[in-house]
Amino acid sequence: MTKHKFAVGQMVDFSPSPADANAPRGKYKVERQMPSETRDLQYRIKNAEDGHERVVPESRLQARTGVFG
Repeated sequence: MTKHKFAVGQMVDFSPSPADANAPRGKYKVERQMPSETRDLQYRIKNAEDGHERVVPESRLQARTGVFG
């Protein structure tokens, strides 16, 4: 069983795919770890600026670097 890479509450950077063209890239907070039927686990994330939530695959997320996460 594969484990999630990111923890609930962690700040991440989201890079949308071409299919997600209307989704803003940038800083999001992990709200929930979700199961997936593929190897690419999923997360519910919340945009740090507008509060919009979306479900995205782990492959579109990166850990934020720097002091302020």
